[in-house]
Amino acid sequence: MNDWPEGDGYGRGSRGAEPEGARAMRHVQRRPIPQQPQGYDDRYGGYDAPYDSGYNTGQVYGAPAGGGRDGYSAPPDYGRPGPDWRRRLKVGSITVLVLVLGVSIGTYFWADSKMRREVDLSKVIERPEEGDCTTYLIVGSDSREGMTAEDKKRLHTGSADGKRTDSMMILAACGSGNTMISLPRDSDVEIPSFVGSESGRTFEGEGRRVKLNAAYAEDGPELLVRTVEYNTGLRIDHYAEIGFAGFANIVNALGGVEMDIPKAFKDKKSGADFQAGKQTLNGEQALAFVRTRYAFAGSDLDRTKNQQKFLAALANQAATPGTVLNPFALYPTLGAGLDTLIVDKDMSLFDLGEMFFAMKGISSGDGKSMNMPISGNRGSNLVWDKDKVKQLVQQIQNDEKVTVTSDR
Repeated sequence: MNDWPEGDGYGRGSRGAEPEGARAMRHVQRRPIPQQPQGYDDRYGGYDAPYDSGYNTGQVYGAPAGGGRDGYSAPPDYGRPGPDWRRRLKVGSITVLVLVLGVSIGTYFWADSKMRREVDLSKVIERPEEGDCTTYLIVGSDSREGMTAEDKKRLHTGSADGKRTDSMMILAACGSGNTMISLPRDSDVEIPSFVGSESGRTFEGEGRRVKLNAAYAEDGPELLVRTVEYNTGLRIDHYAEIGFAGFANIVNALGGVEMDIPKAFKDKKSGADFQAGKQTLNGEQALAFVRTRYAFAGSDLDRTKNQQKFLAALANQAATPGTVLNPFALYPTLGAGLDTLIVDKDMSLFDLGEMFFAMKGISSGDGKSMNMPISGNRGSNLVWDKDKVKQLVQQIQNDEKVTVTSDR
């Protein structure tokens, strides 16, 4: 028991002096007991949390001036930040776009450099007026350029020197529908006046009537275009020609072209030997298919129908996302064909693409294919029906739906 009287609660009695030990205890007891500061945060173990002095900054609305909680800046977050997926997606999309553009531009210039722009349509004189459609004269030649003796034997091409037209057709790409018109090489035509493609000399027309393929043999593509324009009245905007080797290579690069052959036929001269039904033709078989004429009663007229059918099927397979968007298919296809494809000087890759898509449209029903209307024969030459040809040309020039038909 304490031996000093009861006091005021601080060790001071009502009587007498305060003991020395009690004075020390009083100082200890009067020391303020530490309190946890406001804003105490267990994440920091209670030691580094900001201290609230209780001082009022006078700020009433919004966050305190310090920008952080209770007027102090927020403590740093030492954890690893999460990924910014929106930014990553944006950067990835831009990267893919740049790569696609780079590949596309590179492919364009590579393919453009391989095109053989050897036909100068500016040398063609007295040309008809331009129409509303884009017209192409597509020629399959029997050129054996680049072929070895083994290739000639395998493809049954023979070894004749020079080159001649094996097939000719006009393709009209129109808003009203596309039209493919085969021009039989035995067509009876008049050779008009023309300027020699090599000599530059003017040759006056003498009213000579020949088979259409003779115009090509006489002075090449320029005279062929001049003769077609003169005898039809239709302006030709672009010229495209491919030889035997290029044709077979394109088919092989595509992995073959599927055809539905309605009736079996065989021809020793072309090497054709086909059964009826659906089948995939490789380059050698395709060339035999489009060249065969002696196995058919209609000879050249039946052959032109097969040529149209095959070209439409070829374009339908080539102009697909599986080929155009696949570099492993696109590069071999372009490389196989462009080396032997001869076009006019104004032909662009865009024009070439339009030509293929127009042919594809015909195979899908967006247009029609036909032979040039025939009215009869002059010897072994096929005479065109002038009235029908005139109506056909007018419809193409005016971009009207073609209603003209051919009986053969």
